[in-house]
Amino acid sequence: MAIIGFVGLGNMGRPMAKNLIKAGYKLLVYDKFAKSDDLVSLGAERAVSNKDVSSKSEIIITMLPNSLQVKEAILGAGGVAEGIKRGTVVVDMSSISPETCLEIGAVLEKKNAFFIDAPVSGGEQKAIDGTLEITVGGDKATFEKVKPILLGMGSQVILVGGLGAGSIVKLANQIIVAINIAAVSEAFILTTKAGIDPQLVLDSLKGGLGGSEVMNAKIPMILDGNFKAGYSIENHIQDLQNALDAACNLDVLLPLTEALLKMMQELRIDGMAANDHSTIIRIYEKIAGVEVRK
Repeated sequence: MAIIGFVGLGNMGRPMAKNLIKAGYKLLVYDKFAKSDDLVSLGAERAVSNKDVSSKSEIIITMLPNSLQVKEAILGAGGVAEGIKRGTVVVDMSSISPETCLEIGAVLEKKNAFFIDAPVSGGEQKAIDGTLEITVGGDKATFEKVKPILLGMGSQVILVGGLGAGSIVKLANQIIVAINIAAVSEAFILTTKAGIDPQLVLDSLKGGLGGSEVMNAKIPMILDGNFKAGYSIENHIQDLQNALDAACNLDVLLPLTEALLKMMQELRIDGMAANDHSTIIRIYEKIAGVEVRK
C-alpha cells in the first residue's frame, strides 16, 4: 500500500488523518507547530520536515490554514517540492485561492508531479465523523487515483473541473454560508426584539423553505451563547477576500460578499477573530440592544 504523507494536524487535519488510519492507510505525518503523538500511537510514522514527507510518500495531503502556509509547506525552503519524486500526487485540502492552486501546480508539473485542489466543507464535526463534502479541481485521471483516499475522509467527493475549480466552488460555498448566517441573524433579531421565544422561532422555521443547515447548526449555538469556533471569523475573512479577488479577476460583482467581509473585519477589530463565524449576530445584537439566547 502506498504511503500517504499528511501535512497539517490542526482542528481539521488531525481528525482527517485519524480517519485515514482507521480506513487502513499507512500515514507519514508532519506539522511544524502541532504534536503528532496521538497519531503515532495509532500507527502513523512521524516525519521531521515537509521535505521528509515528500521524499517518502507517493501521495501527499496538505491541510493548512491559508494560502501562505500552503505555499511555504510545498514551495518553501525544506518544502514538499524539494523532496518530491516523479509521479507523486499532492492533494491540497485547505481553503486557498485559485491563483495559488495554479502557481503550485505549475511548479510541481515541472518536477513531473501532480497537484489537485480538494477543499472541504462541513467543519470540524464532519471532519471527525468522516462525512466532509470534498470538491475537487484537477486532472480526471489523477482524481480517480486519489478518490478512494478522499472517500476515507468524506461522504461526498465531486470533481468539478480543472485545477483551481475546487477552490472556486469552495469559495462559492463560503459566500452562501456567510450570507446565510447574516440572514438568519437578521431574522432572529427581528423576532427576538418582538418578544418571541427564539427556540419557538427555530422550531417553526426549520421545516419550511427558510430553513437551512446553517440555521439548524448555528442558532442552537447562539441560543447557548456558544461562540467557540467550528469555523472562525479569521478563516472566513480569508475566504471572502479570496472570493472578492477571484471576482475582480473575472469581472464579477459580489456586493453582499463585500458587505459581509466588512462585518467580519469589524468583529476582528473588536477582538473576536477567533470566534465562530456565527458571531456575526453580535453586530445585530449590539445595534438592537437584545441578545438571542434561551
